[in-house]
Amino acid sequence: MSVVRGLNIPISSADSVKFLVDAMISISSYYCSRIFPKTLLNLKNTKKPTSPLPCSSLLKQLLSPSSTPVLQVRAMADSAAVSSPFKKIQIQRDDTTFDAYVVGKEDAPGIVVLQEWWGVDFEIKNHAQKISQFDGGYKALIPDLYRGKVGLDVAEAQHLMTGLDWQGAVKDIQASVNWLKANGSKKAGVTGFCMGGALSIASSVLVPEVDAVVAFYGVPPPSLADPAQAKAPVQAHFGELDNMVGFSDAKTGKALEEKLKAAGVPHEVYIYPGVSHAFLNTSPEGAERRKSMGLNDSDDAAVELAWARFRPWMSKYLSS
Repeated sequence: MSVVRGLNIPISSADSVKFLVDAMISISSYYCSRIFPKTLLNLKNTKKPTSPLPCSSLLKQLLSPSSTPVLQVRAMADSAAVSSPFKKIQIQRDDTTFDAYVVGKEDAPGIVVLQEWWGVDFEIKNHAQKISQFDGGYKALIPDLYRGKVGLDVAEAQHLMTGLDWQGAVKDIQASVNWLKANGSKKAGVTGFCMGGALSIASSVLVPEVDAVVAFYGVPPPSLADPAQAKAPVQAHFGELDNMVGFSDAKTGKALEEKLKAAGVPHEVYIYPGVSHAFLNTSPEGAERRKSMGLNDSDDAAVELAWARFRPWMSKYLSS
């Protein structure tokens, strides 16, 4: 496993900065308060830290163009990333090529599965493999939005999400949908979790080739995409105890429902009592990671209900 040091954070426009601030203020402050007791280690310090960095200052440092963090970001080794049954492919869009991971039935309806802020890790692969086996089978495709990098802890995930080219990620989604349709899938949907959930909803606005969307605990700010302009059917899921205000809390989910009503597209918005963010992450590793973040809720019935609602939604719009 290789290590990339001193990864730069590209921020190209005022809209990009606004979007990053909108999304990251909520996520970063939430995890800071949950994981670290009011302070976060100074990421600029390569030696043993001598002074703590207040959580309120984390975003300012990470978003500063002059910041030169030496945070270690692990690049995903091919041997670890492509364990069976996934097939690694490359997709071309504009002047760039990115990796993607495909699993499932050939010539079946396609579903693009979008990563959480961690990257293409064990949990998003678990979700993709599960989805590929639903009903008559799907072809699930995970585009690698981070270009091979995976965050192994919260600070790394923050760093990667902050550095993401969000408009470029939407283009990756569009290219992934088009790849599926060019390779045997008559229809293609998009689903995603956390960061990927927000991008899923954005795709309903910005990617006309999308036939259906299911988003889990994530909503894009209007600076990226306004859900009131959605063009594809959207189903969305939120935890009642989710504290990521403005991104995936229950109030934001209810506001999304109003915007989807205004868009006039078929939609369903569900809020699950007693669960918080990332409640679908139930693998042993995923559950342990949630607990390390202070997310101690667990509700198998809510998980099963969410998947039970996912299945007929995608079947309805992708199988006809």
